[in-house]
Amino acid sequence: MKQILGVLSLCYKLYIGLVFVATLLFFYPFIFITLSRISWRKWSFPINVVWSFTMRILCLIWVHRIRKVKLPKGPYLIVSNHTSYFDIFIMYSLLPRHRFLFMGKSEILSYPLVKTFFKRLNIPVYRKDRMKAAKSFIQAKNAIGDGWSIVIFPEGGIPDYDLPQMAPFKDGAFKLSKHVQIPIIPITFLDHYHMFSDPGQVLGYAHPGISRIYMHNIISVKQQNELSESGLSDYVFNTLAGPLRERGLMK
Repeated sequence: MKQILGVLSLCYKLYIGLVFVATLLFFYPFIFITLSRISWRKWSFPINVVWSFTMRILCLIWVHRIRKVKLPKGPYLIVSNHTSYFDIFIMYSLLPRHRFLFMGKSEILSYPLVKTFFKRLNIPVYRKDRMKAAKSFIQAKNAIGDGWSIVIFPEGGIPDYDLPQMAPFKDGAFKLSKHVQIPIIPITFLDHYHMFSDPGQVLGYAHPGISRIYMHNIISVKQQNELSESGLSDYVFNTLAGPLRERGLMK
């Protein structure tokens, strides 16, 4: 039975890959045009939102928001746990009215097609180069000044094992939020780890279904200023981990 499920999961992963490439090729010209000028960049966001909804429909993913929060006018910092590539494309259709950029590891620039619009729209983070890392910080600060919110996965990537356990947080997200003084929006993804496991795990779990998402209370600037960076990091970690622990998914 386990092998049968593994084969079915592999078939779904291959299907996801085909859908991703097909939709990316379809939307790529529109995204490329909107990113050709800085003044047009904001129009790339609604295209990504449409792409996200398209992926959800074709991949048979239904989003169930366990808890909703009325968001204030941005910008703000959006943080979540990170267990799957689903986290990325679903984020666009989860927050379709609040334009944001991703801050992500620079390794993603090695992916064909993705490289062009990620580098032009989002913010790659070069962890091994302090000078480039500082430039990424400044780039994020400038984007916030232009009205963009920022999405960061504080774990720094998808943990290599024992999902959905969360890895210790990197401190960059909380340095940024305290420096620019913007609210934090914490979001917990509950199901993506088993809906689409790492493609490197050939027979790892993957299937269509319901994606449950928990949006937490906004962490205000005032609350952040009452905490140190490490204290804020711990607070956000426990906030994101709460729904996972309640359901016995995390220690």
